Amino acid sequence: MFTTTDYDNLRQIMAESPEKKELLTRLLASHKMEISTISHEIRNPLTLVYSMLQMIETAHPEVSTFKHWSDLHQNIEYMNQLLEELSSYNNGERLNISQIETNSFLKTLVLSFASSLVDTDIVFTSKISPRLPRINGDSIKLRQLLLNLLRNAKDAVSTAPTEKAADSCTQPEITLEAYSDTTTLTIQIKDNGCGIESEQLEHIFEPFITYKKDGTGLGLAITRSSIAMHHGIIKVSSKEGEGTTFTVKIPLSYIPS
Repeated sequence: MFTTTDYDNLRQIMAESPEKKELLTRLLASHKMEISTISHEIRNPLTLVYSMLQMIETAHPEVSTFKHWSDLHQNIEYMNQLLEELSSYNNGERLNISQIETNSFLKTLVLSFASSLVDTDIVFTSKISPRLPRINGDSIKLRQLLLNLLRNAKDAVSTAPTEKAADSCTQPEITLEAYSDTTTLTIQIKDNGCGIESEQLEHIFEPFITYKKDGTGLGLAITRSSIAMHHGIIKVSSKEGEGTTFTVKIPLSYIPS
């Protein structure tokens, strides 16, 4: 499996000459086709297995009380999630571009995320500058990557050290801030959660690298790939035990080719 850095290096080589671009384009297409085929071949029998488990549980409800039955369900759901994210990572360069009304887009997104926090003690604040410029982009992919960053922040503040949680003066907080200048739309997502160890920071965007118990290791790789396809960048700063900030920058001048 190529890493995101590998793809960046390949793009630099492709820019050197038309011949190299044609050869490497064919290589990447073949690589992606193999992944899609493997994912498809695994997904079909997995779906059948899951359906059979549901049929068994319908006919014999008592099995739901059996030891490890729920673990079996969770493992299959995890495999489905992994295949879904693998497909997203494999097809990350396919964009459906449209003009996005940025303010409306972000307000809808933060309302959606805020609804997931209703039964928690997490304080969520959004600071969206008025009259943000429109951007060209894939609204579905941008929504997915921003929600992924927000969910990661939710996980981070939910797993903060117990001594920090015990501090009555400290509430779990997440902030989304969006603003722009003449060239760039900037979106920052900040939390005061558990933070990321310094030695882990340089690897968090690599595929299949995860430090979460149930993570697939593809979420941030997909995020970085989607942002790169919009000619943007993502940066992260973090301090263990204090929190993390992800900064997404998308150029306003981006015109899809």
